[in-house]
Amino acid sequence: MKTSKTRGNAGFSLVEMLVVLCVSMVLAAMLFPALTSAREASHKTACSSNLRQIGIAWLLYAGDHSDRCAPSHYSLDRGRTAVAWDFTVRRQETVLVTLGLLGPYIRTGEIQQCPTFHGEAWGRPTTGFAYNTTYLGGDPAMGTLPVALSEISDPSGTVAFADAGFGSPVRAHNFLRAPSDPLFVAGKVHFRHQGTANVHWADGRSQGSRTVHLPVADEPGVGSLSSDDSAYDLD
Repeated sequence: MKTSKTRGNAGFSLVEMLVVLCVSMVLAAMLFPALTSAREASHKTACSSNLRQIGIAWLLYAGDHSDRCAPSHYSLDRGRTAVAWDFTVRRQETVLVTLGLLGPYIRTGEIQQCPTFHGEAWGRPTTGFAYNTTYLGGDPAMGTLPVALSEISDPSGTVAFADAGFGSPVRAHNFLRAPSDPLFVAGKVHFRHQGTANVHWADGRSQGSRTVHLPVADEPGVGSLSSDDSAYDLD
């Protein structure tokens, strides 16, 4: 004669599953800020490393051109070719984009990209970095020329490159402007790394800056490195 056996409960009950799900959601909510912070810290480090390599390329360019800094930009072929420190854009039957004046000293264009920045740009690759055009690289439209490294009397206090952007939402630009520059409105620093901007100074240092000067209420996260031209000029 067969005897029946009471089947034990296998698996979880609905209540137990809900408890486990709630606990998992609480843990995820607790861990998410830490994971986000860790990811952003990684991006900030990669961005700083890219800026440092751009700075090295900038110094190498000067070394090969009689101590003269790379021009910010100039045009050829009646404006059909735009040559700049980062990229050269040729507009013929098609648009051809190649590495710019620092290209021979940079192995890949990926170095010129901040991993955090994905803002819109006009007809140029979006990098998130900009070069001190007002004082270092010069601007043909303003009648200014690139300076020699020996003209920079305070390299530790003169920005060469920085995280950059302007507007809201933040858009890309590749020419960093000092506050006195008429084009400062479109040549600002972007403090994108949790309130920090990566900055590469003319003396070869790359470091973060958290103080936003000349902020505008409707452009959160962008501004200047100084309230005057002191972080940009040669003195």
